[in-house]
Formats: sequence, C-alpha cells, structure tokens
Amino acid sequence: MSIYNSHFNDVNPEDDSNHVNEEINACRNLIESNMLYNSIERVEDVINQCLDYGYITDGMYFVNYLLEISPYNSELWNKKGLLLNSAGNFEQAIECIDKSLSLNPGDLDTLIDKSAIEENLGNFSQAEETLNSVLSNEPNNEDALFSLGLLNQRRENFEKAIHYFEKVIKQDPTYYEAFYELGYCYENLNEYCKAVEIYDKFLEFDPYNSNGWYNRGVALSKLNKLEQSVNSYDLAVALNDDFLSAWFNRGNVLSELGRANEALQSFKKAYQIDNYDESTCFNIGNLYEQQEDLINAIKYFSEAIKINDEYYEAYLSRGYCYDSIGKYHLALRDFNKAITISSDNMEAWFAKADLEYSIGRLQESVKSYMAALKITPNNHQIWFSLAETYFEIGNWLDALNAFNECLRIKPDDANSMYGMAKVNFLLRRTRDALECLKNAFAIDPEIKQEFTNEYPEIKSSKLFKKLLGEN
Repeated sequence: MSIYNSHFNDVNPEDDSNHVNEEINACRNLIESNMLYNSIERVEDVINQCLDYGYITDGMYFVNYLLEISPYNSELWNKKGLLLNSAGNFEQAIECIDKSLSLNPGDLDTLIDKSAIEENLGNFSQAEETLNSVLSNEPNNEDALFSLGLLNQRRENFEKAIHYFEKVIKQDPTYYEAFYELGYCYENLNEYCKAVEIYDKFLEFDPYNSNGWYNRGVALSKLNKLEQSVNSYDLAVALNDDFLSAWFNRGNVLSELGRANEALQSFKKAYQIDNYDESTCFNIGNLYEQQEDLINAIKYFSEAIKINDEYYEAYLSRGYCYDSIGKYHLALRDFNKAITISSDNMEAWFAKADLEYSIGRLQESVKSYMAALKITPNNHQIWFSLAETYFEIGNWLDALNAFNECLRIKPDDANSMYGMAKVNFLLRRTRDALECLKNAFAIDPEIKQEFTNEYPEIKSSKLFKKLLGEN
C-alpha cells in the first residue's frame, strides 16, 4: 500500500464512516470474545479501513494485537508503520517499515511507503534514493514514478515533477491521479491553458471529483475566463456543498463579473461553513459597502476585526463607512487604528487627513497629509488636497508651493493652475495670477466660468479683458 498525500480533500460519505464504525466494534467484540482466529482476515480488512478513514487509535489496537500472534508478519509491520505515519510519529514509523523490509527485503511497495515517511521527516534526498532503488529493480514501476513526481512537486521542482508524471501516464494512460498532479504542476508554472487541458482529461476519468473542478476553476480565472470559471466552481460545490475554498473563490469571480448579489450569497455560504475566517467577513462587508448598505458593511467589517484585531484593511474600510454615515469620531478612531497597525501605509493617513479636513481640524489635516506624502511623495491627489488645506488656513506661500508640486507631477492640471492664480491674487501678484489664469483657461476652458462666478470684480477689469483678448 503506497502513501499518496495528494491534494484531494473530499469528505468520506457518512454511510461509509458508519460501516467502518460497525466493523471496528464487531472486530473488538471478536477479540474480547476470544473468537479472533477464525476472523483474522476480517481484522486485517478493518485495519485497512482504519488507515483509509483515519481511525488511527483503533487501527493501532488491531495491528498490535495481530503482531502479538504473528510477530514476523512483514505486512503487519508495514501497516503499523503507515498508522504511525498518519499519527505523525515518523521516527517510529520508519522503524516499523524497516522491520517489515528486514522480513521481506524485496517488497517494492513497502520501499515506496518508506520514501513517503522519509519525505515527511524532511529527508528528501534519502526519499529520492529509496524510490530510485525501486526503479533499479523495476524501471517502469508506476507508483515509484508517481511518488518521485510528488516528491519533486512538493519541493517545487515542477518541471522535473512533470517529467515523472508524464512517464506514469505513458506507462498507464488510465492512471488518472497523475493527470491531476500534472495539471497542478502546470498551474504552478503559470501555464494555465495547459493546466485546464490536463484537468479536463482528469475529469474524464473522475467527473465527480470536486477538487478537479475547483482547480480547473482556479486556472480558468487566471486566464480571465470568468464565466467558465464560475461554471467549474458551481460543479465543485454541487459535488461538495461544504467546499469552503470553492464557495470563496466563486464569490471572488462573481464579484469581478459584477454579479454582486450572487457573490454575496457565495461568500455567505462560505461564512456558514467557517464563520471564523476574516477574509470572508471582509469580502461580505465590501459587497454590502458597494451596495451602499453601510450598516451591514460595518457589521461584517466588525466581525473580521473581532476575528483578527490586526486586520488593517477592515479598520480602514469600516472607517470609510463610519465617515459616510456621519459617525466621524468612530471613523477617526478606525483610521488611527489602521495607522497604528501599518504606519507606512499612505491610504490610512490620506483618509484620516480628508476626514480631519471635513470636520474642520485643518492643522491636524495638514500633518496627516504630510505624513502621507512622506510615504508617496509624488502623489498628485495628496499634494492638491494639501494645497487646498493651506489655502483654507491662509498659508498662501505654502499653498503656492503645494500647487507647484502638483504641476511638477502633472503639468497639464488646470485645477492646480487655477489654484495658483487664486493664491497669486491674494498675494497681490496680479500679473502672475493672470498668467496662471491664461494657462488654466487654455487647458480647460470651463474654468473660465468658475472664475467669473468667484471673481466677478476681476472679470470686468481692463487687464483681465486684455488677457482674454477682449476689447
């Protein structure tokens, strides 16, 4: 029996699990009633079931009992090694596998099992050597080739892994597990078209495998084939209703497609499966915010924060929501918390500065804009907001310098040019002001109307008319 720690995570059907429990109880009764000798094969079968379904304690009970009767049975030592491996007792597992090999040195399956345990111990070179020893005896051993593929895949040697998986498929075109792993390798090499092609072949053999449909959905989303991706995720969750990652990814793709209500339902299903995942809560909050349902948005951002009190993005998003509904002190608290968590993030400083400006705390706003500019010194939007704040405070020279920075970054910005004109008027630099106006009007003629509304007295002056070429 070989150990394949594959990517499959399908839940075993409840009926099968009930059957295993019944068999375990029946075999325990046989042992306790001293009726084991006529049922050894049945107990051996239940050990295999314990391995398959993860009943490690029961499996160890049965295998130890049989080893008391047959201490030189290599297969039982192998089973004990596999059970210990499943329990994470890798050193003891190796000892049992070695005992099995000492009793049956030519057992290639046991060697393959040994390589998997060596890999779990982090002895990758030894695991590879063990598998190569299998191939030296049987060059076309599919399980050894497959295990070498898995070994290289886990070490992220994807091209080498592909070589082995393709050799497996060449030996046995129906070895469908190799198709799955091959698709996974191509996916990790960003060869998404090839990955989809391989997953399609895998699904021809195993059309009811939810993991296959899920991985196909991931690859299709990378190719921006979003509708097809959703269809794959639909099949994954139809086959496994508790497939958390499929519901989550489906929600993300539906969001990209603009299907907000369906995305919301998908994320809510993921939240129902695992209500302790902050990312799911955050995504639900985002969708509610997009729908302008700010109360529910705040609720789910708060849930995300409850799960992870260092969730920077959740504080920031909740702060925006509080700002929008007029709860400025709560918004400011969230922006400050976001800054505490990530002081080098421009967005929180900018949000804090804008809020401070809107509630009249202009001096504090200036400090926050400056903090944001230390992080992104070439951000035109922040320089413009800072310039307007200086203008409101009456710091004309600082405002002029800030508008100059705006024009350094974006020379054709009519609004900054117009802002400079207004400052120059206040500084009584009339000719400079008129030159700025002329440039602003040339860039955006609509600013002329804005100016005439703000400064009707200047509009009627001879100098201004001359500037505009009027008589």
